[in-house]
Amino acid sequence: MRILLVEDERRLAEALRAGLSAEGYAVDVAHNGRDALWYAGEHPYSAIVLDIMLPGLNGYRVCRRLREQGDSTPILMLTAKDGEDDEIEALDTGADDFLPKPFSYGVLLSRLRALIRRGGATRPGVLKLGDLELDQAGRTCRRGGADIALTGKEFALLAYLMQRPGQVVTKAELLDNLWDFAASATANLVEVHVSALRRKLGAASIRTVRGAGYLVAPGA
Repeated sequence: MRILLVEDERRLAEALRAGLSAEGYAVDVAHNGRDALWYAGEHPYSAIVLDIMLPGLNGYRVCRRLREQGDSTPILMLTAKDGEDDEIEALDTGADDFLPKPFSYGVLLSRLRALIRRGGATRPGVLKLGDLELDQAGRTCRRGGADIALTGKEFALLAYLMQRPGQVVTKAELLDNLWDFAASATANLVEVHVSALRRKLGAASIRTVRGAGYLVAPGA
């Protein structure tokens, strides 16, 4: 899943980017409102984390403009302000949730996951293929009742494939949805992560369709 993080405090933005990336999210970072609108127009996101106090075009205006353009991406607003009026304005401009600074990273992550689940209501919380089970909320993977430890990116890659059972997913699509713009990721990087998953899940778990991409299927 791909997240757009809009935060002008660069140290905070980098800390949040690193944390979310470790969870397996692809994270694009914008430091002002105009760049945020450009990113949102270039790629569909699972959620947007949007600071209110931005240079030039503030978070309220960014949120309002996205909604006016028909963009329904879940938005979590961050602000150093507090008070009922700020929360009301954030929600009235179209934000889905509001989190004042300073905040706990764990709380932000939980709020973000909740927004993504609501934004993708048709996506099951637990993905199953044969004896392979992936709990997206609990971030756990089990096969035949045994726990399998996955890195954040391995988890995200497996979830993306399991959401499309029996469908061929190209390397380009995986790169586009699981790695951020700044990652300079290549097809070889996808192959490395697929190989790691095969070692943990079994060689037949993810099939290579020559010249096309990868797929997972029941019974794999």
